[in-house]
Amino acid sequence: MKRTIKLKVNGTTYERAVEPRTLLVHFLRDELGLTGTHIGCDTTQCGACTVIINGQSLKSCTAFAVQMDGAEVLTIEGLAKGEELHPIQTGFWEEHGLQCGFCTPGMILTSYELLQRNPNPTEAEIRKGLEGNLCRCTGYQNIVKAVQHAAQQINNAATESKASPVEAAKVP
Repeated sequence: MKRTIKLKVNGTTYERAVEPRTLLVHFLRDELGLTGTHIGCDTTQCGACTVIINGQSLKSCTAFAVQMDGAEVLTIEGLAKGEELHPIQTGFWEEHGLQCGFCTPGMILTSYELLQRNPNPTEAEIRKGLEGNLCRCTGYQNIVKAVQHAAQQINNAATESKASPVEAAKVP
């Protein structure tokens, strides 16, 4: 029997009837057409399906859509402001933090949550923060550099606007 859920995804409210067994990753991809959330392993090992739920990163293959009733969800599609990339996306572009790109949405959203908690992380803190995300193509060095680049850009924007780095990095 389907259950009706209501959640806000990337700033838009959706109300849908879903099967209780529908995983959040499948709901996002199949029901809402947000295919930037990737399915990599179905075992929570890779992090390609990472999204932000109420400000916290979550591997969307580990939760049922019905559990997200009333939640705010941020996917990779909601990170940019129109055509303007978020500083983390720019960091991955500028510092060559991707190769095939399959893990990139999860890496970026995990980095987003990391920079919300710690606007100026060390290399070790970045590596620790990204532990739950696997990249099969890179040696992680450029991913770390991408997050450092993003942190610097966010901190510069915060200084210019006299906002906190956390506020400067948030998606409106």
